[in-house]
Amino acid sequence: MDVLIHVFVGLHIVGIGALLGGFFSQLKAMRAGEARMIPAMLHGALTMLVTGVALVGLNQADDNSVNTVKIGVKLALLVVILGLVYVKRDEEKVESAAFGAVGALTTANIFIAVLWT
Repeated sequence: MDVLIHVFVGLHIVGIGALLGGFFSQLKAMRAGEARMIPAMLHGALTMLVTGVALVGLNQADDNSVNTVKIGVKLALLVVILGLVYVKRDEEKVESAAFGAVGALTTANIFIAVLWT
């Protein structure tokens, strides 16, 4: 079971990388007011959601303790991120505030995962 959990942790990190990498690739365009929500950002957020749910289930099945408050906060942030990316995915230009919110919430999600013990 540990190997499966580690595989899903790796896939979760890949999702974070796709979401944050997509954000960073658009920073220069954001400064010019021409940023877009690229497909990698949507796919990364969906990957994070699927693997995160799988990780909670696998950890509970393995009788590991799960901090449900932490998971709830991370899920709430991810739902907001997914909502923003999904709604704005077809727009030619996304407002800097909405685009910056995706980057800030993704970064907050990472820090919650790492620092909240």
